[in-house]
Amino acid sequence: MTITVIGHLCIDEIHLPENEGGDGAQEKLFGGIFYSLATLANLVGPGDRIQPVLGVGEEEYESFKKSLESLPGVDTKGIYKFKGSSNHVHLFYEAGKNNRVECSNHIAEPIPFSRIKQFLDADGILINMVSGFDITLETLDSVRMAVRDARTPIHFDFHSLTLGIDPENKRFRRPVTDWRRWCFMLNSVQMSEHEALGLTAEHFDEQTLVNHLMPLMVNALVITRGERGVSAILQENKKLTRHDFPAVSSRPTIDPTGCGDVFGAAFLYHYILRKNYRNAAEFANRVAGVKSTFKGTDGLSALAGKLTPDSVVR
Repeated sequence: MTITVIGHLCIDEIHLPENEGGDGAQEKLFGGIFYSLATLANLVGPGDRIQPVLGVGEEEYESFKKSLESLPGVDTKGIYKFKGSSNHVHLFYEAGKNNRVECSNHIAEPIPFSRIKQFLDADGILINMVSGFDITLETLDSVRMAVRDARTPIHFDFHSLTLGIDPENKRFRRPVTDWRRWCFMLNSVQMSEHEALGLTAEHFDEQTLVNHLMPLMVNALVITRGERGVSAILQENKKLTRHDFPAVSSRPTIDPTGCGDVFGAAFLYHYILRKNYRNAAEFANRVAGVKSTFKGTDGLSALAGKLTPDSVVR
């Protein structure tokens, strides 16, 4: 199995409320696409290959590449260096809530198609819009056309594409006017319920969004709901079915950062293996639940032993 992963790196600095163990800024950690890569590295088997394609600021390049080289199955040929720093993200969580304020600076330039095209010979492609500026719509069109004949599945996580950025570097929800073009001819699309409600200029409710989105040649739409689980809307022979999965975790949530990145990686991995979107959503929901119980990515090393592709309820 070969999986190509496209998206920006970010350096996360997490700020938790004092009554939830926070005492100001927490340790800076590799975030964004690193969560996706660490998840895949701890799920794939011997001989499988993960191909990340992204630029890294010269300040973090050596340490990031070293971190990737410690992960099994990761091929670093698609990593390139640019001047300056990688995207730094400050995440301020509100006490007792899932809400957070996000600030970003040093967002990298979009990844050009010329960097991506040599890595499109793959069994699946994960595009994670970590910064929202990871690739342009024209680059996505080029990717779609390049893999169309091979029918390579593309999983697209809207993530920060639904966020603008103000002069103080604070991110804010804003509609994506050309969202239909972004969704067109994508095998599976992922967004949180907040992203779904803020996606359209028409302020579509969730069901109306589903009715407009699924005819765009989308086979699966997964809407993540944090501690309330995930919904999967699937299309087969022009018939829609909906599957709701509650959150799965035997321990309390410690840090939700990166759960969406983990979900998307686990979803595509399982789909490539079993070609079943429903089971892929259930499996990814379980993996994201495991991630919510610890900070960072070190705990992902337990995935291979705890969650196999056949550990879903059918």
